Amino acid sequence: MRGVWFDRALSVRADLPRPVPAPGEALVRVSLAGICRTDLEILRGYMGFRGIPGHEFVGRVEGPAGSPLAGRRVVGEINAGCGACAECDRGDPRHCGSRTVLGIAGRNGAFADYLTLPERNLHVVPGAVPDIEAVFAEPVAAAFEIIEQRPDLPEPVLVIGDGKLGLLIAAVLARSGRRVVLGAKRPDRAGSILGPGIRVTPSGEIREAFPAVVEATGRPEGWEIATAHLSPRGILVLKSTYHGKPAIDLAAIVIAEWTVLGSRCGPFAPAIEALAARDLPVAKLIEAEYPLDRSVEAFEHAVRPGALKVLIRPGDAR
Repeated sequence: MRGVWFDRALSVRADLPRPVPAPGEALVRVSLAGICRTDLEILRGYMGFRGIPGHEFVGRVEGPAGSPLAGRRVVGEINAGCGACAECDRGDPRHCGSRTVLGIAGRNGAFADYLTLPERNLHVVPGAVPDIEAVFAEPVAAAFEIIEQRPDLPEPVLVIGDGKLGLLIAAVLARSGRRVVLGAKRPDRAGSILGPGIRVTPSGEIREAFPAVVEATGRPEGWEIATAHLSPRGILVLKSTYHGKPAIDLAAIVIAEWTVLGSRCGPFAPAIEALAARDLPVAKLIEAEYPLDRSVEAFEHAVRPGALKVLIRPGDAR
């Protein structure tokens, strides 16, 4: 099997063993996978991961024989819980202490011809959703997590960061009927992607404070930028993951009485519903697509400042 291999350096190998699904798992032939900021942070040491990265994907189930999902086109939740702990019993494998995470922790990922995931993690893709949009299911679900966690999120909401995730968050929050302001380094580009209905402001020109701020810069300094625009007793939603530890003024949280909310993976059902409705600008986020054999080049493209979504297409598996 071919796959992208990371062990202090990135390479494409053709001698990797095809994964064998454990009981309850499915073998998925990957059709398309997307590079996200977390993948780039893994190259810098995030989570200490070694193996095949990648967690945003769409593919088709090829096994095991008799699987109810055989032949179906699927996307997948990336956290695989143990199935036996208190968190899993509560239906929360995302916080299972023994979980593996696709392409991030303890489980090879999607930048390969094949991957495996528990069947319960997989969701069938509606026929109306093309692969190039279905591949966004995981980050769109992460955007919906904010609404699931805080359906009472006050308005207007300021989203800091006009990268791939920040743009998706702004679009999802606006779709839910909320008033959204996006602080952007590239306001013209962000405005053309999001369209009317979302106020796009250059990051350096934001003057007011907001009752809710979503930090989606993907950078440690995002904390300082976000809190500079957060009202007293406001809600700060943290979406960035990165290698390294930022300096945080804990006293400021106490004095301003802020609520700080970590927000990670999210619900796939509303994400797939939104993709099927075709009213999110996911296709506008695609900047380039590379075959699997040129994955190193794809990563070099994705790491460019301001790059949007770069996709990897395995093509014919072998």
